[in-house]
Amino acid sequence: MIVSWNWLKQYVRLDMPLEELERRLMMSGLNHEGTEEVAGDIAIDLEVTSNRPDCLGHIGVAREVAVLWGHELKLPPAEPAEGKMPVDKLLKVRIDCPELCCRYTARVIRGLKVGPSPSWMTRRLEAVGIMPINNVVDISNYVLMECGQPLHTFDFGKLQGSQIIVRQPRPEETIEAIDHKTYELEPGMCVIADGENPVAIGGVMGGAVTEIAPTTTDILIEAAEFDPVSIRGTTRRLNLHSDSSYRFERRVDPEAIDWASRRCCRLILDLAGGELCRDVVDVGPLPPKREPIVLRFSQLQRVLGIDVPPEKVREILAALGNTETKADAGCVEVIPPSWRRDLTREIDLVEEVARIHGYDKIPEDVGVAMVSSTRTHEDRVLDKIRHVLCALGFDEAVTISVVDRESSEAFSPWTDAEPLRSLTPVLRGADLLRRTLVPSLLGARQANEALSNPRIELFETAKVYLSRGKKLPVEELMLGITSGRGFLKVKGVIEAILAELNSPKPLEAADTRYDLLDPAGSCQLTLDGQVLGYVGQVLPDGLKRFDLRGPTTVAEVKLSLLAKAADLIPRHQPQPPYPAVTRDLNLVVDESVRWADVAATVRANCGEYLEDLEYRDTYRDSERLGPGKKSLLMAIALRSKQGTMTNQEADEIREKIVDACRDRHGAELR
Repeated sequence: MIVSWNWLKQYVRLDMPLEELERRLMMSGLNHEGTEEVAGDIAIDLEVTSNRPDCLGHIGVAREVAVLWGHELKLPPAEPAEGKMPVDKLLKVRIDCPELCCRYTARVIRGLKVGPSPSWMTRRLEAVGIMPINNVVDISNYVLMECGQPLHTFDFGKLQGSQIIVRQPRPEETIEAIDHKTYELEPGMCVIADGENPVAIGGVMGGAVTEIAPTTTDILIEAAEFDPVSIRGTTRRLNLHSDSSYRFERRVDPEAIDWASRRCCRLILDLAGGELCRDVVDVGPLPPKREPIVLRFSQLQRVLGIDVPPEKVREILAALGNTETKADAGCVEVIPPSWRRDLTREIDLVEEVARIHGYDKIPEDVGVAMVSSTRTHEDRVLDKIRHVLCALGFDEAVTISVVDRESSEAFSPWTDAEPLRSLTPVLRGADLLRRTLVPSLLGARQANEALSNPRIELFETAKVYLSRGKKLPVEELMLGITSGRGFLKVKGVIEAILAELNSPKPLEAADTRYDLLDPAGSCQLTLDGQVLGYVGQVLPDGLKRFDLRGPTTVAEVKLSLLAKAADLIPRHQPQPPYPAVTRDLNLVVDESVRWADVAATVRANCGEYLEDLEYRDTYRDSERLGPGKKSLLMAIALRSKQGTMTNQEADEIREKIVDACRDRHGAELR
């Protein structure tokens, strides 16, 4: 927001040095970006945060100055003289999309004369970077920069049917804006139309057909309130931004809409003549009343660490526009002004008192009671997962949340729904929100291979976005892994994570089929009956698609299920007093038999004696084992809680396992 010194002093006395003004405004929240001289004036560039749209006009900044220095705020006159003709005899207004435009007001001035603006107005507009056009357009821009309420003026004689209809666009409808570019309108945008065609893009820019021309004599002045989300979406889709859309995106003061309209009419009558029709067309509900907020004086000491006298607190809140409703020795109750939508809680009032009283008046060594924060369960789970993965040689990757169409279609294990599209691509061609982390990680792997990095073991924790039609998308937090290790070793990484999280539920594997993954080297992972994720080795066609040279295995699991299964409460585990006994098993099974099924059989037949089951290797040799056969090598650790396990007891359990595997899987001991 650029503020003109000469313009600002029309509303408040500026008897302080420029440097002091800049410093005090910065300390109160309006950061000073720079100052320069423009045509005999001083232009001050202030950074206005999104929660303070009231300072996107000179009056709002003047109000801050008045409060900081205790000066009087002088508001300009806004009571225009009205003629006899009722405006509703000339104009009808209808709102067909109240969700996009909740209120629309219109006034009509007839018989004015369009011409150049006076020099005092053009100088002020030029100081804030606005080029003068003519007196009517300049006045609407002047009021915009004065109070922050966008206005628009239409050539009333060019409106078909003498009516305004606020609606959504019709199919394939277009409009030529006042920048003389044609824009294709889409559903969800707000259109200001006359009886036949669009005449403005609501809240963004007017149309060329009804723009003010030298021959214009009758005008319509629009002052309205538009939905911020709709305006933001429209500007991004059309790549069309304006001073008006900037303010509507941040919300305008609902009670200043009529004031701005009257102020504009007053200036037009003074500078362009004409007659203002009586009354105003005002469609839409009035703004709701604000709820009162109670500020306890004791909270200032607790939060700020200093005492501010109650009289000073009440004086500050009143100067900021708050209406006091109750007050006693312990608290004050106020109703915030309409232009301060950000004031909703007690802590907001504490902040207001602090910034006006002066942050520099709070000693650096003041003591403020604090309560230590605690990390959430999910944060502690993530820390343990990162610890396990880093210990296993993985590096954490951070990739962007959008991918191109080819990458999105290459792999989508979680949904078949069309991906969500970003209106503003982060990278050229990358405008789709990803439905899985795998394409992004494979892209990072390819970049590392191109640099000949010898070890590429990556993981990422991030959200994927799964569309649900017109409902809000599911934003699922995932853990994605890409590795040069084999399928079973990466599956072991997931098992190591579950072991670190002390999950009481066993990890189960099931057959799955994805176009990107090798069916013989992939599986779906389930935990407590719910799909946790998948792990699998990328097929040669997939490697070629992502321009990868070496073998690659990927995995992706839902972090929400890992967090649900985690038991992070430390518990005492007594050291077993008796030694363990180990036995190796080498079972020959059919190629179709999965290790997960064999492991489940082993666990079931060991019972309470099983301490550890470790997969060692898979051996294939058609000449020695026979066609379609493989050998699974495993190690079993057995331990008894009642006494030292004998070799005979261990051998009996081993034979029981072999018999069970023979019966269920056709296994033979090698």
